[in-house]
Amino acid sequence: MINKKKSLMVFAKNPVLGTAKTRLAASVGDQKALEIYKFLLEYTAQITSKVNCERRVFYSTHTDLDDEFSNDLFSKTVQIQGDLGQKMYAAFEQMFKEGYQQVIIIGSDCYELSTEIISQAFEALDQHNFVIGPANDGGYYLLGMRQLESVIFNHKKWSQERLYHDTLIDLEALGYSYAELPMLSDVDYLEDLPEDVRMKFEI
Repeated sequence: MINKKKSLMVFAKNPVLGTAKTRLAASVGDQKALEIYKFLLEYTAQITSKVNCERRVFYSTHTDLDDEFSNDLFSKTVQIQGDLGQKMYAAFEQMFKEGYQQVIIIGSDCYELSTEIISQAFEALDQHNFVIGPANDGGYYLLGMRQLESVIFNHKKWSQERLYHDTLIDLEALGYSYAELPMLSDVDYLEDLPEDVRMKFEI
């Protein structure tokens, strides 16, 4: 039975040659970067499909009804226009308006993320207002909350090394309790991929 009080949002770029994993593409080429990103989408669909919650994919440009995310397991929509903070805030706002009590957002390019860590994040929200997963590049790979808070999305330098730190400063200044998850790596560069995956793609 799906837990209707919990929602997991997956932010995903529509996989298009020349736009997927551009930093990775600088070392492996556009075609290989696209193949790797599709692999990461498949992996994300696999681990999220096992979490006991409502699951929704927010695509960058258009909904895809024939992709890695099963229409039986995921609802699908499109991100609003704006910067990443505006997009995430609008997505959280939508979920809370629909009545969900715990809402988590992840991206689609963290190969170290697991079903267990996402489940751990939901468990953390039973005791805390927020939960956040730090990424090695200074950002975060997961953000979850029990109540909507706009401040953490305002005046942020997205994809910069102080994002995680600045978000914690906001949470502490506002007096919210939060839990921190293990630090993981997003896949932005070739060295972020484990050896077995590199071999799979012959790189």
